[in-house]
Amino acid sequence: MKIFGMHYRFVFGAVCCALVLSACATKSTLEGPKNDGLSGTENMDKQKRASIRMQLAIDYYQQGQQKVALEEIKQALISSPDLVDAYNVRGLIFMDMGEKNLAEDNFLYALKLAPNNSDVAQNYGWFLCQNGREKQAMAYFEQVLKDPKYTGVGKTLNTAGICSIKMKDDAAAERYFMQAFRADPSNPSVNINLSKMLFERGDYEKAHFYIERMVKAEQLTPETLWLAIKIENKRGDQLSVSSLGTQLRRRYPNSKEYDLLQRGAFNE
Repeated sequence: MKIFGMHYRFVFGAVCCALVLSACATKSTLEGPKNDGLSGTENMDKQKRASIRMQLAIDYYQQGQQKVALEEIKQALISSPDLVDAYNVRGLIFMDMGEKNLAEDNFLYALKLAPNNSDVAQNYGWFLCQNGREKQAMAYFEQVLKDPKYTGVGKTLNTAGICSIKMKDDAAAERYFMQAFRADPSNPSVNINLSKMLFERGDYEKAHFYIERMVKAEQLTPETLWLAIKIENKRGDQLSVSSLGTQLRRRYPNSKEYDLLQRGAFNE
């Protein structure tokens, strides 16, 4: 399962919601699997039900319906108490909700069940990075990067770069971002992170190279457009500033970025 609950922009915030759960992460759900004496067929049926519940949970989570997702995970664990993916996804949901202790409990239990699961290690590393435990996070990222079977290398390199920035290690951040770009050159967050780092360094031509890739690919959030505008302004390309500004006005007229553009606040 390749779920990663986070939003990149050189920004480290998670979505927070006030949500009270009904014993979804109590001691009973954090206990290990039990031998229930079921036949092979019955066990297969339970695993199938758990899988269906997990897919529903993922769908609801991606739609922002956290309460419903948690209920589906609870039902999945009734069928399969040792389902690693259930604890992993529930950790992500609790992380988004700001329930740090519950999130960590679920990630750690998932790792107890599957110590070498790189998806869990990746997500737990991101949790640690967002909660001021960057050095611990880096150890998990490095563990993931040593897994030859892991397919999300670009994602992990990118998160390691973000975490390095939090540690004020710009050299390491740039190294991770460049490795991430080589591993996954079409990843929007990698291109944007590289562009922002280079822009802040004053290397506007290189910053332009990476942000232009996102403009051409139509990966245009308000933040991406505003970064592109600031880069083109520094490069002295007022025609591009005007063109990108028109897109920002048309797409996101109520955004704070468009307000900054109207005020000419390129340095804020």
